[in-house]
Amino acid sequence: MTESFDFDRELASLSRQDLEKLARGLMTSGVALSFHGKRTAMEIAKKVRPRVTRRENKLHVGSKEHQSKNMLIEGENLQAMVTLYKYRGQVDLIVTDPPYNTGQYFRYNDRWDNDPNDPELGTLVTKEDGSRHTKWIKAMMPRLQIMKSMLKPSGVIAICIDDNELFHLGMMMDEVFGENNRLAIINWEKTTRKNQSGTVSVTTEYVLVYAKNKVLSKTGELDRSKKSNARFKNVDGDKIGDWKQGDLTGKGYSKTADYAIQSPFTGEFHYPGIRHWANNQNQMKRWLEAWGVDYEKVDLKDGRGKALAIKGWKISKSSAEKKSVIQSALKIASERLSDGNWPLLYWGMDGTKKPVRKNHRELVKKGAVPTTFWAADDDDPIKLDAVSWEKSVSGRSRDGVEELSGLVGVDHGFETVKPMKLIKKLIQLWCPRTGLVLDPYAGSGTTAHAVLELNNIDDGDRRFILIEQGAPEKGDKYARSLTWTRLKNAISGERPNGKKFEKLDGGFEYRLLTKTIDAKTVLTMQRDELIDVVLTSHWETQRRSAPNLTTVAANDYQYLIGTDAAGEGYFLIWDDGGPVGSLTSATYQKVVAEAKKANVSAPYHVYARYEMFQSQNVRFWKIPDKILAHLGLDENGEFNSEEVDY
Repeated sequence: MTESFDFDRELASLSRQDLEKLARGLMTSGVALSFHGKRTAMEIAKKVRPRVTRRENKLHVGSKEHQSKNMLIEGENLQAMVTLYKYRGQVDLIVTDPPYNTGQYFRYNDRWDNDPNDPELGTLVTKEDGSRHTKWIKAMMPRLQIMKSMLKPSGVIAICIDDNELFHLGMMMDEVFGENNRLAIINWEKTTRKNQSGTVSVTTEYVLVYAKNKVLSKTGELDRSKKSNARFKNVDGDKIGDWKQGDLTGKGYSKTADYAIQSPFTGEFHYPGIRHWANNQNQMKRWLEAWGVDYEKVDLKDGRGKALAIKGWKISKSSAEKKSVIQSALKIASERLSDGNWPLLYWGMDGTKKPVRKNHRELVKKGAVPTTFWAADDDDPIKLDAVSWEKSVSGRSRDGVEELSGLVGVDHGFETVKPMKLIKKLIQLWCPRTGLVLDPYAGSGTTAHAVLELNNIDDGDRRFILIEQGAPEKGDKYARSLTWTRLKNAISGERPNGKKFEKLDGGFEYRLLTKTIDAKTVLTMQRDELIDVVLTSHWETQRRSAPNLTTVAANDYQYLIGTDAAGEGYFLIWDDGGPVGSLTSATYQKVVAEAKKANVSAPYHVYARYEMFQSQNVRFWKIPDKILAHLGLDENGEFNSEEVDY
């Protein structure tokens, strides 16, 4: 980056907790993204307060039932995501396309560093701005943090980017989500290659895909084409059903899986070539012996490990004896070939080819999961990592522009729009058919349109939440005009040329993010965050893992927050949504009453600000003032008052 980084000043500003976190990160990964103002950027999300949203009835689209499922929110996306507090931990997939910092679209408000609640969009960040990369990172970091909190434990985020900020975004994603949770780096062909002398033609963009927890996430399936299904046949009367030829080898070379396999038909030894056998040797031996011929491991002195040879071939002294062993194996294998219903490993239609395997349609996933190159329509399902999607399967930017023009007219002003093919593919792979999709940078509404189309294709019940800034006075009015019009026309079948197209079953509710602080949501957030902080702090102090609490509904109890496996209760002295209280004789009596109601036995684990009353039934844990101040819960806190209107 071109701007200077004041190391001494930034280091001096770090607390002990910050330094410990930084040290742990360096010791575990050895790589960290540093930039001026990072500490502030990491804390910004905690300062943003939820707002009251207003339903704009005249802009709702579809039936009441459909309106209740989907939502288009007009407003700044960081504030909007904080406002969507009840959806935290509920989103299956976030698919979004943030501004690319190319000097044309990205705006930054310098006041966000101190007040992220400032509603202004800020000025356009040009390519000449020496701090443009830092500004982009500072804007993205808190938004990525909030996006992570919105995801289910099994949730996935797919974020589009180009080469301008690809590496910075990758490092941020590694830091926020964890490098171990990276699912894919998708390189998709956005436009046709151009022959430009002396230059490199930029034809691709990227999608970085991360899981909240890779262990819990699942990569879904894509529908197979008719062409792909036609490759499955049943030439041998296989009892499982139709199958097609597959490969017994895996990518790359492995010294331990480079051994030879002897054919029972020809006696020839076959090697995996520049690849390696994909299954372990014992499994390969069982498949070979399914032809009725016994095999054994034999050292051929070829330096490639012990081969799988027909039993008796090695000990034969003469070529005549070896030929006899092969002839005997040929007779048995030929009879097995004539019987049909061949084993999984086979030697071609007549038994004279190299070893291959049968891939049964019923055993292969009904859809093809992504492969190394999407152009290979019939590839077998393999793990998705770094992949390339050609324009024939992911669409081009030009396709996206034409799709938008067809819905709203040609004067929309968008030069690049993500194609429907690309977004639908992402949704198919990482959102279940009943899942929730969030797009915090909705733009023209491609994500919601893709959700609606997929639901109409496969009878799905996916839902969407879109967030788009609406500020007509600044010239940024996509939410209320472009985004709304596109979705309305897609659902109604209306087009600007007056023609009618097939309607898409669906609808959405339109909400405007107001300037009024949502005090009720603030208190809910504060209580939940405080519970997480004090419990984690307590159990770390005790050098034990966090308790597996069975939580209770906040509406049922004032103080009781949960019970552990031993039946002991945990209480937070929270005075009717006001400031955190103290353990007094009066609050203790309420604790006892709630414990009795919940059938909870002593000791009672009580968290409060002060201990004014003591009992042998209570294990008291003081909540430090620094924790309360950090969460905005100090008694003089700005947001402990009633609704605030900026």
